[in-house]
Amino acid sequence: MASQSSNGDVKDLSLAKEGVNRIEWAEREMPVVRIIRERLAREKPFAGLRMAACLHVTTETANLALALKEGGADVVVCASNPLSTQDDVAAALVAEYGIPTFSIKGEDDATYYRHISAALDHRPQITLDDGADLVNIMHRERSELLTDIVGGTEETTTGVVRLKAMANEGQLRYPIIAVNEAETKHFFDNRYGTGQSTLDGITRATNILWAGRRVVVYGYGWCGRGVASRAKGMGSHVIVTEINPVRALEAVMDGFTVMSGVEAAKVGELFITITGGLHAIGREQLEVMPDGAILANSGHFNVEIDIQALEELSSGNRKVREYVQEYQMNDGRKIYLLAEGRLINLAAAEGHPSAVMDMSFANQALCVEYLVKNHGKLEPGVYDVPIETDAEVGRLKLASMGIYIDTLTPEQVRYQNTWSEGT
Repeated sequence: MASQSSNGDVKDLSLAKEGVNRIEWAEREMPVVRIIRERLAREKPFAGLRMAACLHVTTETANLALALKEGGADVVVCASNPLSTQDDVAAALVAEYGIPTFSIKGEDDATYYRHISAALDHRPQITLDDGADLVNIMHRERSELLTDIVGGTEETTTGVVRLKAMANEGQLRYPIIAVNEAETKHFFDNRYGTGQSTLDGITRATNILWAGRRVVVYGYGWCGRGVASRAKGMGSHVIVTEINPVRALEAVMDGFTVMSGVEAAKVGELFITITGGLHAIGREQLEVMPDGAILANSGHFNVEIDIQALEELSSGNRKVREYVQEYQMNDGRKIYLLAEGRLINLAAAEGHPSAVMDMSFANQALCVEYLVKNHGKLEPGVYDVPIETDAEVGRLKLASMGIYIDTLTPEQVRYQNTWSEGT
């Protein structure tokens, strides 16, 4: 492990060449970010601005960081999850692209927070967060940094929930745009990206056959919809659990079986949490799961599965495959926990496909630009992505696919804006 310095802290700088190759491969699938990057390189809207990005350190994140840097920003990067780092990418960012990066896959909690602190030592004026740890620590432990802040962005549902709670209590001190709420983010990244990458991570970790397997999906938000539909497409018998009656009804109408968590636990074989909440799988469910049950989490933090209860109900555990821990339950059953309960799609696989992250990170770059242009005009709080930005990302993505759509004629616009015409 390299020693930490102002240039970063990564596992092995000799991995940089491999990281460059993979970053360039991802860039092929990110045409929208490429278009934005080329414009930013010409216009330099971020000249002299310090930015800290607490994101999953992946090939796609690297392309976002490079776009910001070419726009003139002074960027540092740290991980938003201890198991989501791609070590070759982190090495490439430091050694080949000159972007200080503090991120090592498998880092313990102490190192994880030390790395966030190192990113904050950069005294960022713009924050890009995925889960709100960077923002949270800045407010609780490094409040002296808040005086220079222009604004920030937040990438995921969990982070948006935390930030809105801060705002509701009057604790949030600067404006943050909830990139997660953009239609070009949650419709695509959350549904198609999470759906595909979650199954990919579980498959790589376990090599299971999906066809015929009883799969329980906890949560039917955009991510849950994606996971459920992809598992169904692989031939699984999918059960959904929900606390929201409207989403539960939607799951029923989409053809899924909907059950309570405890009843689903009795009949499921593979359990996937994706709620963004605490203990979606708790003690009561662990007590009734069948022998051989597999537990995976695709929500942001490793609190969706009550790991403490799992440990208390077991006599011991052992590693049986990379990312697979076998728990010997006190009553003789065996339960398997994947990737320590952390994000399975990033811990055991490569995260979302680059083509999906293209839209998410295009939103990130454009929202940072919006914050810079509107510096001093936005009160502290959580803001939606501007409608124009969302639409521009969609337009650019379609254009990159060779698809062009109609626009309204002046007469059609006039008709939509009048109330006097009827039947």
